[in-house]
Amino acid sequence: MREKARILDATALKLIAVLLMLLDHIHQMFSTAGAPLWLTMAGRSAFPLFLFAASESFHYTRSKRRFLLRLLAAGWGMTILTFFLQNAVPNEDVVLMNNAFGTLFVSGLYMLFWDGFADGLKNRNAKKIVKALLCCLIPVLCALPLFLTAMLSFQENVQPQTIRLLAMLSLLIPSVFSVEGGFSLVVLGAAFYALRKHRIAQIAALLILSVASLLIDGGFQWMMCFAAVPMALYNGKKGAGMKGFFYVFYPAHIAVLYIISALFF
Repeated sequence: MREKARILDATALKLIAVLLMLLDHIHQMFSTAGAPLWLTMAGRSAFPLFLFAASESFHYTRSKRRFLLRLLAAGWGMTILTFFLQNAVPNEDVVLMNNAFGTLFVSGLYMLFWDGFADGLKNRNAKKIVKALLCCLIPVLCALPLFLTAMLSFQENVQPQTIRLLAMLSLLIPSVFSVEGGFSLVVLGAAFYALRKHRIAQIAALLILSVASLLIDGGFQWMMCFAAVPMALYNGKKGAGMKGFFYVFYPAHIAVLYIISALFF
């Protein structure tokens, strides 16, 4: 694609993703009140755009460690927020499992591991390669507390409130199995990073996952393939940034929509 056609910077990509995400969450919170299905169909492209933008941010950030810590802290905050929201304002029609920060964090870990793996290959350092590959198991093993909690849930002598608390504590340890969107989106984010110098390959990875989703699950998740359009229009520039906005808007809009849905619908 010609450079002149690439009109979207990173901030514009994120704002498009925010709008699509908002539409999706309106459907999530108000589907029983008649929110149209096209809202969630349009929202399928939001997560791939956030992952694509995160892969760019991770490459350019001055401190990958601080980048990951911000996402981890935001993920903890989101887990605690959703737990208390559902207990303070029960809503039988909505189950809050929204935590994009957790998915971005785990995907970011694999971006970090990729850096170590690529550096090991470049310098022919077998130790670095093996270390990077072993690190890939960490987000998998982090699922153990959640699996143990699930096993406890079958014990009749364990109170449901205890199980819910243990589940929340387990979710504070992000893993490839517990994050929103699951393993496939984590892999997609890592693929975006590994292929960041090859836009066509990035889009191909998105399209492959979209086709796989259609063939395996059906439904509407395959429509995330339309994220390829704004990805193709990305010009590689940062734009205005607005980092704080995105960290605040995500939990705020989830809380507001959930409370409105619980109290008025």
